[in-house]
Amino acid sequence: MNILIIGSGGRESAFAYKLSKSPKLNQLFIAPGNAGTSQYGQNVNLKVTDFDGIASFAVENEIDMVLVGPEEPLVKGIHDYFLHRQDVKHIPVIGPQQKGAQLEGSKDFSKEFMLRHQIPTAAYKSFNKSNLEEGLSYLETQKLPIVLKADGLAAGKGVLICETLEEAKTELTAMIADAKFGDASSVVVIEEFLKGIELSVFVLTDGDSYKVLPSAKDYKRIGEGDTGLNTGGMGSISPVPFADQTFLSKVEERIIKPTIEGLKKDEILYKGFIFIGLMNVDGEPYVIEYNVRMGDPETESVLPRIESDLVDLLEGVAKGDLGSRSYTVNPKTAVTVVLVSGGYPGEYDAGMEIMNIENVEDSIVFHAGTKEIDGKVVTAGGRVLAVTTLQDNLFDALQQATADAGRIFFERMYFRKDIGFDLL
Repeated sequence: MNILIIGSGGRESAFAYKLSKSPKLNQLFIAPGNAGTSQYGQNVNLKVTDFDGIASFAVENEIDMVLVGPEEPLVKGIHDYFLHRQDVKHIPVIGPQQKGAQLEGSKDFSKEFMLRHQIPTAAYKSFNKSNLEEGLSYLETQKLPIVLKADGLAAGKGVLICETLEEAKTELTAMIADAKFGDASSVVVIEEFLKGIELSVFVLTDGDSYKVLPSAKDYKRIGEGDTGLNTGGMGSISPVPFADQTFLSKVEERIIKPTIEGLKKDEILYKGFIFIGLMNVDGEPYVIEYNVRMGDPETESVLPRIESDLVDLLEGVAKGDLGSRSYTVNPKTAVTVVLVSGGYPGEYDAGMEIMNIENVEDSIVFHAGTKEIDGKVVTAGGRVLAVTTLQDNLFDALQQATADAGRIFFERMYFRKDIGFDLL
């Protein structure tokens, strides 16, 4: 098979690594890719939202399948574009159509979906410009802290946890009246704060049957001890020690099955990944959010644990026979440590030469924000590399991943040395 991956981050590097191991793969293309994806396939200079360019490339290169990494092209309707264009409608796209992508594209849509299908989640109410005053009054009746969520895509920045009523009112006004997050916060979901510990469960579905992928937990804060600003993710671990079989059975019965059935009832044909962001509240699972693709950096911890042929599984999604495909998971623990540019998540420098990647022997190095200039690999983003190791237990995996991250060097490089230590 000839496969085209859409995206350029650590998640897409992990997909390229995993797909490249399949005997079913003929040629692999990554658009636009990064300095690391080129070792697994051919990078293609196309933007992830250039649907015309992507479709034309797919025809010219006899692409048999398109795997969409990031959320933006899905929410903007890349799957629908392929279905409506005669010369590419036969090419399966792994990722939901635009209607299904609203599970991530609109917080209000996803909350209504959960309510309609009795999926456990935090209590909420949505507000916009027309009823902002009502929203401010509503805040006065709620317990603190309270969560404010921009309805649309806000690059991971549209969720605020407010500790005081004054802060909540100020932020709600800023989001709606002053467009703090642009169009994304024209509607704001005010949500009950759930106290517990977060984790993610991933599902691959053909719209009918599904496979539950390994659980993972990521670390969002820039500082050790989970302090400082939120980032796109500083590391992840899989499996999650506190997500035992009892808990995961509750997740499957109360959340995964009703989600798949709910999509069918709502006549939403969904082929692709569902990322379920969960809160474990005293052993009971609640959905914080849906994403309609794999997470980053969780993908870098999850995919190395899947022993099955990923191309075969994706073929099952495309053909609608995923349920009959072989699926096994390695019981070992994966730990991912993310190396970032100095200054991230604020302003950071780019163009720093990255050295000593070849010194890493016991981990996989996934590229994220990198590019190649004159034969040198240089930084080209906030999150630069993700170092993943697979070991027999969490302690050994943490030590190995942290040690291997330290073998790499670029100017002003930073990484957290405490990923996963809260779970030991």
